[in-house]
Amino acid sequence: MSASPEAELEAEVAELEVKAAELEVKAAAQKGAGFLPRWPWFRGPSAKDDHRAELAVLAEGGLAVSVRGAEGDASLAPEGGGGVAAELSDVEVGAAGDYIHTLAIRNGGNGSSTSSSSSTDGKRHSLVMTHGYFTGLGFYFRNYQALSQVPGWDVYAIDWLGMGRSSRPQYASKRAASEDERVAYAEDFFVSSLEAWRERMGIERMTLCGHSFGGYMSALYALRYPERVEKLVLVSPIGVPEEPAGYAETLRQGIGPACSRASPPAGSDATPEYEPPAPKPVGLRVAMFCGLMALWERNYSPQWLVRNTGPLGRRLINTYVGRFEWLTAAQRTALGAYTLQISLLPGSSEAALGDVLRPGAFARRPLVARLDALAVPPVFMYGANDWVDYTGGQQVLRRIPGGPAAGALHRIPNAGHNLHLENPADFNRVLIREMAAISAR
Repeated sequence: MSASPEAELEAEVAELEVKAAELEVKAAAQKGAGFLPRWPWFRGPSAKDDHRAELAVLAEGGLAVSVRGAEGDASLAPEGGGGVAAELSDVEVGAAGDYIHTLAIRNGGNGSSTSSSSSTDGKRHSLVMTHGYFTGLGFYFRNYQALSQVPGWDVYAIDWLGMGRSSRPQYASKRAASEDERVAYAEDFFVSSLEAWRERMGIERMTLCGHSFGGYMSALYALRYPERVEKLVLVSPIGVPEEPAGYAETLRQGIGPACSRASPPAGSDATPEYEPPAPKPVGLRVAMFCGLMALWERNYSPQWLVRNTGPLGRRLINTYVGRFEWLTAAQRTALGAYTLQISLLPGSSEAALGDVLRPGAFARRPLVARLDALAVPPVFMYGANDWVDYTGGQQVLRRIPGGPAAGALHRIPNAGHNLHLENPADFNRVLIREMAAISAR
């Protein structure tokens, strides 16, 4: 009897940790490697390596996935068989051989998008999902099965260029230039590559759904290419509101990003006010935050930490995924192995986070002052316990032509920032309703 995918993943992780232990003494003796040791096996994976971890997490979401690529074919179905048919492929997006890793579910998982299945308007539509920071397309594994069943819709998800299992080109941050140049380079890196992907896929128009960092970049894509976006869904997008007055000084005092907001009266449209916490004593806390701010400004990332801390990197991932108590043990195992794999791949566009956001996760060029020009009113979704402030979405809706009634804002109960993972039923219900509204036009 063959071992289950979860058992195979656990065995693979155990083997890697044995290798790490063997390398620890050698790595500690290395000279000139910086203040952290180098861990060769943590730097070894390629985005073209086997797909076992990714296939396993997608199978947990009910997908029967086939892989088509130069490195060979592979497939994995949910335990017990069946599942929604999906395909993984690498779509070239430039002359340099760069590619965007893509998941495609066509015709409800029944095959080619040329099938006769269509929406109520007789057309076929495309939903394109973009992931947030420190994640990949696998983080939507609890959503694909339900979303793919909407009649007349093809569902796609991508790994941003330089993230997930997409190619890892050199990302030449402009942090030594002006702040405007730094931001412009980062934004163009993602928006231009998404447009190149759309052209290669032959998608005329799409409903673009982006989470967190992916929401920020998806909004910018809709600004630049409005004729290509049928609907824009921003799921807990970062970078929307203006930075509160005095916030940089608050960080320098070592207080951090936490803040309290006064709730407005029931039925009121008033925006809750930002209330900076009371200053706290200086000392080690200040030094810690100053150090973290310096690392942020120099574009160091969580992935960099995972790649450079040996066995601790695996433990960091376990701690992160272990908080997801609403997942089953098998789902946490699969998601943890997947997150580890994509985090160990060579560094690339992950450095863009510090280019577009200031310490504290406020945008250097906030979207609230830029989205007035959106041709398609946005739909916002936030978790009821989200650390991202939903009032940023409210502010955008007040500013767009037609006001709040032109767009929509949904707060998903029993969910935080990863609302698509934490409460997939309500997340899927809202998104499917938005998809159905397009079909009914």
